[in-house]
Amino acid sequence: MVLERRTDDGRFAYEAAGDTDAPALVFLHGIGGAARGWRRQLATFGASWCAIAWDMPGYGGSPPLPEVSIASLGGALADFLAALHLDRPVLIGHSIGGMIVQRFIADRPEAARAVVLAQTSPAFGRPDGDWQRKFIADRLVPLDRGETMPMMAPGLVADLVGDAPDADGVMLAKSCMAATDPASYRSMMLALVGFDLKDALGRIAVPTLVLSGSKDGNAPAPMMRRMADAIPGARYVELEGCGHLANMERPDAFDAALRGFLETLT
Repeated sequence: MVLERRTDDGRFAYEAAGDTDAPALVFLHGIGGAARGWRRQLATFGASWCAIAWDMPGYGGSPPLPEVSIASLGGALADFLAALHLDRPVLIGHSIGGMIVQRFIADRPEAARAVVLAQTSPAFGRPDGDWQRKFIADRLVPLDRGETMPMMAPGLVADLVGDAPDADGVMLAKSCMAATDPASYRSMMLALVGFDLKDALGRIAVPTLVLSGSKDGNAPAPMMRRMADAIPGARYVELEGCGHLANMERPDAFDAALRGFLETLT
């Protein structure tokens, strides 16, 4: 059973399934996601793990941070794990969640048992880069002209998924996107600017799965393969036909890849 919960200090809302005494898996969603976007995985892996998905600060029931950056989000992750007394969990980060995981382990190399970097990137590039400016503008201009997140959600999700996505997963993705606070959506987009941990990849010293989708335009598979090559001993899995929302659009394939990786840890 998946349960909605909140840390004792009220800083973080999260969902969880499984025995709290079991080894922990912690799922981190991307921009426009939510803890509930991982419910399929919580139900699946809660059978043998303590499976937890946070609402990132500014999402769901988690209050926003005073200042939003990948570094401050990495600090928030550390506070979240401490509040739940989680010692060296397996961290599964999707998109910006994967960037947060990278920042977290760069600052705390031994604080995770293993990491999964799903459809993410080690860098967003130059703050003044043409591609970076266009990427941000394309996603914020609709807000600037008065569109709401429920209005934007169908188009945003359609641009993110690949071939023949799971219908229920697409519906869930749209629901999560539509419920996103526009101020948090904006601040998370701007937090991407200047992120760069390429030089830290070679120092990742825990078992790592790098998971990509062949149809992902936000975190292209060739870039993610190079990312895996830069991490010592990393395992690389590419999901054919999958876009950017693997755990929702291809839940069976995502779960199989994650299960195969977790089996190597035991």
